[in-house]
Amino acid sequence: MNAVTGIAPLISADNAALRRDFPLKPFAIRHKLAGHPLLTLPRIAQLASELPRDLIEYNSGQAAISQDPDAIASVDLDPVEVVKRIETAGAWMVLKRVEKSPEYRKLLEEALLSVARARGFNSLGDAGFEQVEGFMFVSSPNSTTPFHLDSEDNFFVQVQGEKFFTIFDNNDRAIVADDEIERSMTKHRNLRYDENFAPRGTEFHLFAGDGCYVPYQWPHWVRTAGSYSISLAITWKTREVRRLNDLHFFNSMLRGIGLPQPPPGVQPARDAIKLAFYRSVTTAIKPLRGSLAARRLLRRIALGKRANYYLKGA
Repeated sequence: MNAVTGIAPLISADNAALRRDFPLKPFAIRHKLAGHPLLTLPRIAQLASELPRDLIEYNSGQAAISQDPDAIASVDLDPVEVVKRIETAGAWMVLKRVEKSPEYRKLLEEALLSVARARGFNSLGDAGFEQVEGFMFVSSPNSTTPFHLDSEDNFFVQVQGEKFFTIFDNNDRAIVADDEIERSMTKHRNLRYDENFAPRGTEFHLFAGDGCYVPYQWPHWVRTAGSYSISLAITWKTREVRRLNDLHFFNSMLRGIGLPQPPPGVQPARDAIKLAFYRSVTTAIKPLRGSLAARRLLRRIALGKRANYYLKGA
């Protein structure tokens, strides 16, 4: 039971690991979200019918760990049918930004609040859980999510099925170089994987009710076992993470015009100037992002012709 509220937490972890490792290292968690009505296939299919199309990405689950993003096989089904047929579709799917649905936002916030209270805070804001977002993964049996990294912190929870989640230290530049981190955030998330990396990984073997904490930008790859899988990434961005992300994005744009930049933190004064300029521009164009067509155009201008890779025919 939670010491602050007397309510059983939706997400729990070994207190020693939570004190010692959060937010710098991965660790195992447990959760009470398996079987939740919002996390069943019929409800997820409904969600897929409601989300804007550019918030849904899917392809064949028969991908390599080190997958060329230009050679990923597609699945000739619409998103709702992929969910309905996930046991046999041979597919991998992610529904992005599920917090846009009020029901899902409430679920995400309740889950994170249980962690905040376990750490001695009474609110998400006090605990640093800002810009809360959710990403729903639905995968067919024996599917692979290629090696990649994400630009937020993440409590990853396994809701249905069996999954192997392998994470690598983001401080090891022999695994992922600075320019690859930058590229993966703006072009395509997939990273080059070498089998020599394997001994450096930490594998979490997940069943329904299990999960793991994935720190900011720790590279990982994932595979399902012999049954279909439902997973949920409960993510947030702190102020520092948002600052780093903005710098990575702006550095990538400068690299694209022949002006490669050092990674964030090497030149703090220059970072401050770049950040102020980038944020002034993005604030100015924010009202233009209301429609799918405008978002596609802005992504293409800023990030190149492959920026809309997950939209068929883009």
